[in-house]
Order: sequence, then C-alpha cells, then structure tokens
Amino acid sequence: MSTSLRRLYLRLRTRLSRMGTDAGMTTAEYAVGIMAACTFALVLLGVVRSDAVRSALTGIVQNALGLAG
Repeated sequence: MSTSLRRLYLRLRTRLSRMGTDAGMTTAEYAVGIMAACTFALVLLGVVRSDAVRSALTGIVQNALGLAG
C-alpha cells in the first residue's frame, strides 16, 4: 500500500471512529425524508384525481391528439 493511500485510510478510519453514537442518525433522517415524500405523493395524487385537473388534462390530451391527427 502506498504511503499516501495508507494515510488516507487511517484518516478516514479515525473520522469514522469519532462518529461513534451518532452513526445511526442518518437512518432516522432517511425515514423522515421518505415519510415526507410519501405524504407529498398522496397530496399530489389527490390533486390529480380531482375533477378540475382531470378535465384539464383530458382537454390537453384531446387537443394534442387533434393536432397530431
């Protein structure tokens, strides 16, 4: 192993060992992020399924098909 690679390895290992008890916090942060994304997806799904948005999207698709045909 080269000297610079060995130094990098030792420095990384030292930093990881300093993290100690806080190493599991990233899992909790990911869980909160996933829950927020799922909530946003449910809200967006509710908006898209509303009658006003559905009719607007239908109009856009019909207009596009009319132009293409």
